[in-house]
Amino acid sequence: MERLNRRDAALGLIFFLIGAAFAVGSRSAEIGTAFRMGPGYFPLLLSFLLMLLGAILIAGSFKGESESFGQVPSWRGILLVLAAPVTFGLTVRKLGLAPAIVLSAILSVYASRRSNIWLAGALALGLTLFCLAVFSYGLRLPLPLFGPWLRF
Repeated sequence: MERLNRRDAALGLIFFLIGAAFAVGSRSAEIGTAFRMGPGYFPLLLSFLLMLLGAILIAGSFKGESESFGQVPSWRGILLVLAAPVTFGLTVRKLGLAPAIVLSAILSVYASRRSNIWLAGALALGLTLFCLAVFSYGLRLPLPLFGPWLRF
């Protein structure tokens, strides 16, 4: 058992358990069939894929050399990356789609210690334009581009 790669095994177990939890949770929604998919079909399919990926990682962990888990990553990065989607969810209705994307992108960029104002601005602009093109114009989601404070 000295050839077990503990990092891969732990990651595979985490993926498998998260997939299993979502599979159980998606069973409460109607599944449907492949031709008439219900609201629970796609989450169930994704949970099975995540469980398969976890199983592949666990099986592959027996072939590799043992690696240590290493140091705990930067707490700043973890908190800012987790705060970005929460900030988006809390601000998208009040500020609009464009400002919510900008705020989320800036939070995500500053999770890295190598970020700067130019990188944050470029990423926020590019991501905002891309998301507006896809979600607002392409998919026509009924979200206002800007909040009630600025109407077009």
